[in-house]
Amino acid sequence: MTINGREIQTRLNKEEEKRLSLVAALSRQAIREHEDLQAQEDHRQAFALDADRILHSLAYTRYIDKTQVFSLIPNDHITHRVLHVQLVSKIGRTIGRVLALNEDLIEAIALGHDLGHPPFGHDGERYLSRLCEAHGIGLFSHTWQAVHALRFLEKKGRGCNLTLQTLDGILCHDGELHLEAIAPQRNKDFSTLEQEMQQKRQKRGIMLYPMALEGCVVRMADVISYIGRDVEDAIRLGLIEREQLPQEVVEVLGNTNGKIVYRLVEDLIAQSQGKDEIRFSPRISHALLTLKQFNYKHIYKNKRIKTQSHKIERLYTLLFEAFLQDLKDERKDSVIFTEFLNGMQESYIQNSKPAEIVRDFIAGMTDAYFLRMGRELLIPSELPSRF
Repeated sequence: MTINGREIQTRLNKEEEKRLSLVAALSRQAIREHEDLQAQEDHRQAFALDADRILHSLAYTRYIDKTQVFSLIPNDHITHRVLHVQLVSKIGRTIGRVLALNEDLIEAIALGHDLGHPPFGHDGERYLSRLCEAHGIGLFSHTWQAVHALRFLEKKGRGCNLTLQTLDGILCHDGELHLEAIAPQRNKDFSTLEQEMQQKRQKRGIMLYPMALEGCVVRMADVISYIGRDVEDAIRLGLIEREQLPQEVVEVLGNTNGKIVYRLVEDLIAQSQGKDEIRFSPRISHALLTLKQFNYKHIYKNKRIKTQSHKIERLYTLLFEAFLQDLKDERKDSVIFTEFLNGMQESYIQNSKPAEIVRDFIAGMTDAYFLRMGRELLIPSELPSRF
């Protein structure tokens, strides 16, 4: 017995229209870049299909060994990137369910929002951005890279053909930029996406606003998921003590990750109900900003976890230059050919500068693979005993 996927999808879309808020993104409004017969005939709704395509991508698989905040520390209980995106998805869907928003779209954006992070987190992002700028290909941004990877790198250059709403939410998720409230910038199309991606490569710290309220939810859920979790990790590693947390933060948000997450979510829901924006109350927003500032000073900029930074930065430079030379010399035995370009769509190779290919290869590496490439570049291999 077979099922009629189109009929099921149509029925689910009609039920969704009755259930969701008037400001929610409806699955029938999904916009894809290319015609997609599977999406039309599939029993899954548009954004649910997006989430599955991201979940089964190679980039998602590599989350397992990507730094969140703490790298090169032998502790199995600190947060890695794969757990972070799961927390963002869970928190985002909880908010979305109460506000009657599209949970499938929230999940898709959340699962894909950090796919563009290079090895060693935000430090690696800065190192790679300097190299990209020096080689004339613009700045590097993990939000830009995530969208680029999903459109042009996955499936050997064919891409995942995700919806505009999902890609836009990923591009605009910048959780590091503090906001008390965020409202969607609607009526975007793929030309808008291209323009905003170009802006990302030209200017640091640019503020972009998602086209859907669900994207706004993920942006706030990103902060909620990491702010208290980073505190717990830092306490576990002995970088700070719980008693150091600012009293004004403790009085408003609490002093554990569980309390912090609960109070932030509770406030966000209360302040956002019935509105076409996602917001915190001024009191909660101020406490959150204070906690962010505390984390930056005592955790993210802590010199005790930056002792290997100069080595990582040097490795970035060495690997970038080595792979760039391999491309110029057409060294077909180099891993950039055998493990990245092998089988890649010719259109990607023809439309990408050598430095852009190197950027894409390095950005997709896990921390362990990056270090292995560094060892192979720097440490001589034994030659055979007889030639």
